[in-house]
Amino acid sequence: MLRARRVLPSFSKTLIQQQQLHLPSSLSNSKHALLTNDTTSNLHQSLLQMSLRGHAINFRHYNALLNECVAKRAFREGKRLHAHIIKTHYPQSVYLRTRLIVFYNKCDCLEDARRVLDEMPERNVVSWTAMISAYSQRGYAYEALHLFVQMLRSGTEPNEFTFASVLTSCAGSMGFFSGRQIHSLIIKCNYEAHVYVGSSLLDMYAKDGKVHEARSIFECLPERDVVSCTAIISGYAQLGLDEEALVLFRQLQGEGMQSNYVTYTSVLTALSGLAALDHGKQVHNHVLRSEVPSFVVLQNSLIDMYSKCGNLTYSRRTFDAMHERTVISWNAMLVGYSKHGEGKEVLELFMKMREEKKVKPDSVTILAVLSGCSHGGLEDKGLDIFYDMTSGKIEVEPETEHYGCVVDLLGRAGRVEEAFEFIKKMPFEPTAAILGSLLGACRVHSNVGIGEFVGHRLLEIEPENAGNYVILSNLYASSGRWEDVRSLRDQMLNKAVIKEPGRSWIELDQVLHTFHASDRSHPRREEVSGKVKELSIKFKEAGYVPDLSCVLHDVDEEQKEKILLGHSEKLALSFGLIATPESVPIRVIKNLRICVDCHNFAKLISKIYGREVSLRDKNRFHRFVGGKCSCGDYW
Repeated sequence: MLRARRVLPSFSKTLIQQQQLHLPSSLSNSKHALLTNDTTSNLHQSLLQMSLRGHAINFRHYNALLNECVAKRAFREGKRLHAHIIKTHYPQSVYLRTRLIVFYNKCDCLEDARRVLDEMPERNVVSWTAMISAYSQRGYAYEALHLFVQMLRSGTEPNEFTFASVLTSCAGSMGFFSGRQIHSLIIKCNYEAHVYVGSSLLDMYAKDGKVHEARSIFECLPERDVVSCTAIISGYAQLGLDEEALVLFRQLQGEGMQSNYVTYTSVLTALSGLAALDHGKQVHNHVLRSEVPSFVVLQNSLIDMYSKCGNLTYSRRTFDAMHERTVISWNAMLVGYSKHGEGKEVLELFMKMREEKKVKPDSVTILAVLSGCSHGGLEDKGLDIFYDMTSGKIEVEPETEHYGCVVDLLGRAGRVEEAFEFIKKMPFEPTAAILGSLLGACRVHSNVGIGEFVGHRLLEIEPENAGNYVILSNLYASSGRWEDVRSLRDQMLNKAVIKEPGRSWIELDQVLHTFHASDRSHPRREEVSGKVKELSIKFKEAGYVPDLSCVLHDVDEEQKEKILLGHSEKLALSFGLIATPESVPIRVIKNLRICVDCHNFAKLISKIYGREVSLRDKNRFHRFVGGKCSCGDYW
């Protein structure tokens, strides 16, 4: 890593030796031409002719040549030009030296740029800022901040571009602390309201999770450009505040904001979290109408958005239309198929990726493939891919997450004992995520022995994680061990551990309707409640029997059935039947794993009412058509 330092003024001498130039100031011999043929231009030719006639090259000519080298990133020619300036003892102004710093930075030669800065007898704010900006843009946060401090100690006052550049390096706990100090200086220098500085400030706060501070800065900006608008929208989206990001985007659009591809990418990220397909289509239409260039990152976001909104057809259409695909493009499509339980499609696409050989699989690629095999019931195929990776046939180094996928794959397949043995043989201690995956499998497959052992181990590792208490409690409840259930619930109360309540939501006319278990807050609650009861009676006539094992409370059967009818996904599904046209698919999202009874309920809606139902739970998608689910009852 580069370190900020002072360099002895030997760069000029070294540069001349490297270039081996012995040129008179007039360049009187054409064999000593300053620029090579591969970068010749009309400008170069005219300067060469002028030098051959004995005319001296002055500042205007050097500046024009240097600008040409910057524009073309012509490193060799620019370095020869620098050597010629030194050899001819041409007086180097602050401006010319600053242009040399810019040139070296453009050519990714930060050390050479820094040497030029260190040898400057006089520096101005532009010189300092050019070097600070280069460090910040390339991720050298320490060097950027250290150089900024040197600049302040030299007595040079920063300008808006200096502040905007150095704030980019204020990430992480220590960086954010420095950023707060720089913010104080910005206020003293009266730059807080400047659009560039304000955008960098709100971006810094948003990236550190301080979105309210970021929003305050945004609201105080006297004028807003696309950068500041995008920064605040992105801040909300990155923190999972998807609804806030969407509301702000629509508000700013109403105020005439011009979006760019970064803005649209941030909004699509928020829509992916909300699974708001109609909004997603609208944003896609905005992109097409605004003729925003089809950058790969934007197309990747479209693939991700459509797959998370339950529309794999549009995802694949976007993927197939791409002229260029990065590994992220492939991964987005693979993850989409994986989340939908399309294991065969995952394997086919992975084979296509390997056959094309244009892009190499990475760690995320293999995670997506293993997860796809897990959700698709293709455990043997998944194991083959894992062992190909560990043997070196697939050039990806196995990581903790890959081992976790194998545990999940075996656990879902009911091979709980095998998964437990696999964990024992891993080359590292199992993480909470791996043990949690095994505990979930023990709950599904009623393996109380291993589940109890793993559950108590998890309570030691993560005593504040409510999910572990809930799953272990459910495992005990399914075995009728109500004393152990009560003991766990007492522990949760004593430690103030709060269980995440189940909730489901459905989009209607671009409005999200949210339902909680036994919800009585929705404006149409009476209508929804009546519809749930009506469906229950109708389905029982068709042979439906409530699965009371899904109710893990020590109550009688009548009470259990009443609890089942209050599940949030049943409320959302019933609302969907009431509020949407018959030809429109019902799309529901749930924050937790769908229970077996609600899964059966959705099947019957698709069969009896002929409605397509798409339900996204915490782990994956379920698509119900004609009484059957895409998961094949394997989840």
